[in-house]
Amino acid sequence: MLKQQRAAHLLRRLEELYPETPIPLDHTSPYTLLIAVLLSAQCTDVRVNLVTPALFALADTPEKMMHVPVEEIRAIIRPCGLSPRKSAAISELSKILVEKHGGQVPRDFGLLEELPGVGHKTASVVMAQSFGVPAFPVDTHIHRLATRWKLTSGKNVIQTERDLKRLFPRDSWNKLHLQIIFYGREYCTARACDGKFCLLCTELFAKKPSI
Repeated sequence: MLKQQRAAHLLRRLEELYPETPIPLDHTSPYTLLIAVLLSAQCTDVRVNLVTPALFALADTPEKMMHVPVEEIRAIIRPCGLSPRKSAAISELSKILVEKHGGQVPRDFGLLEELPGVGHKTASVVMAQSFGVPAFPVDTHIHRLATRWKLTSGKNVIQTERDLKRLFPRDSWNKLHLQIIFYGREYCTARACDGKFCLLCTELFAKKPSI
């Protein structure tokens, strides 16, 4: 298959496999999603979902969180890793949201990326899942599979994001990035498949027998 044919095939098959795409991180608002995504850096969604109930019971708005001592935030989120940096970022971004944005998470990539601890991927998740703005957040699963499926030759997530946005319809991005993540976790893991064994890799790259 040519690259565009592979992309079309993946779009169709992933929709068949994952017609519903619930957001993996538990949240109740753009703010709680922002915090959950920040915590998910170098941490599993499962672990984040175990930690956030206690954190959000303590403070689930920036107005409340800005008054929580950083040490108290750090104690709760320690299981997520990188707790000194993440707790400081949560505290500081909460203050900025209150002081500069009226306590609201801004619906703007640039303003989100100005917040402490918020990179492009985190901003993209919030824009896509909280505000419905087309975005294609690229995490390690998506980067790995896009490379494995020969959709990109990008050496980093920035190039991978650009290539995927060119290949797939804009109105598919928000759902598709979750579908790829779900598939990568369930079938095409880093260890279980080297591009030859899982369902979609077989469909994309199985060699036809010679006649």
